[in-house]
Amino acid sequence: MNDLQTEKLSFKNFFYNKNIAIALWFGFAFIGVVQELWHHYPPNNFLIFKGVFEHTLHQTNLFDEYPNEYLDVNHYGPTFSILFAPFALLGNYAGCIVWVLFNALILFVAIRQLPVQQKLQNAILIFCAHELMITSEWQQSNALICACLILGFTFINKGKEVWALLFIALATFIKLYGIVGLAFFFFSNNKIKFIVWGIVWSVVLFVLPMIISSPHFVIQSYVDWYEELVFKAAKNVRLDINNDYQDISVMGMVRRIFGIANFKNYLITVPAVILFLTQYMQWKFFVDVRFRLYLLCLVLIMTVIFTTSAESPTYIIAFPAVCIWYVLQEHKKWVNSVFIFALLLTSFSYSDIFTPYVRDHIIRPYSLKALPCFVLWLIIIIQMWKQQFLSITETKLKFSTVKV
Repeated sequence: MNDLQTEKLSFKNFFYNKNIAIALWFGFAFIGVVQELWHHYPPNNFLIFKGVFEHTLHQTNLFDEYPNEYLDVNHYGPTFSILFAPFALLGNYAGCIVWVLFNALILFVAIRQLPVQQKLQNAILIFCAHELMITSEWQQSNALICACLILGFTFINKGKEVWALLFIALATFIKLYGIVGLAFFFFSNNKIKFIVWGIVWSVVLFVLPMIISSPHFVIQSYVDWYEELVFKAAKNVRLDINNDYQDISVMGMVRRIFGIANFKNYLITVPAVILFLTQYMQWKFFVDVRFRLYLLCLVLIMTVIFTTSAESPTYIIAFPAVCIWYVLQEHKKWVNSVFIFALLLTSFSYSDIFTPYVRDHIIRPYSLKALPCFVLWLIIIIQMWKQQFLSITETKLKFSTVKV
């Protein structure tokens, strides 16, 4: 073996190493939150989440402004109050760190459940570690949402609809776009069970906040939540220099690059949904885990790039899909180029790899963080039409098909 081959092997072994994956994953999450606490205390987003619990407990409007408590307003559903209660009770500093590490842990567990070999899981964790650090700095729940969607997918693969629907429903009741998990419906071997448990968990999660409040308050809160999301959606699309942290989506790119303030979202979202739905015409491949993994990638990416609510930390939902796609490919030059493009412009777009001028005047104002994910989403669509997933070798998978 020559020196070049030895160097390539060592490079691969780094990304396949379990200990390195664990250290970077939890290390970056911890560094992200501690760094944010060091520079910005108390942590604003944590206070918003804590407020969901406290305002539910005291039955005060969840979506009003509370300038004496935190900046901005809450956008989470009432069910989030129960989930966040343990972290709220820990206090701001400890609670914030434990909350962030909990998000890192559940997404770690979800990635470990993917039906790919462990060394490929390690590579996914390493490649996504920087994106996790970003969402950790913001104390966001996006890692939890991504984990719920992946766990919904993996439990359906295992024929465990009870658990699958719990996670899909939980994602939906925390952030409404978690409902995309229903895209895995046709992968279920027991569709009646899927529907029944979807209803059961929805009822349970709907009434759960009533334990610490009241039925009237919770029902009104869901009405208020809907109104707040409608208002936020309209607010997100403003062509305003102070609003360029929002709408990091395909529609945001079009609006900002071409200066079309009144650009209609449906001009992008409707064709995107149609393209996505065409994959269900390949029903004979529904039992093939390779097809399923490709569809999972489409779902995770489209959850982010086709919503005006997308921010930089939201991309911890999309970027694992980029990495899942990459580890399943034969690493040809074009594949490596697409992945490096995504790694740099999506995951490292706000880092010191780019100069402050490029970050502040090009990448962020034009929502370019969404561009690589959109390009890859289209590539996956084409690959699925061409049934490229059939070329994935079984050595990359834990199993090749799902038992019917």
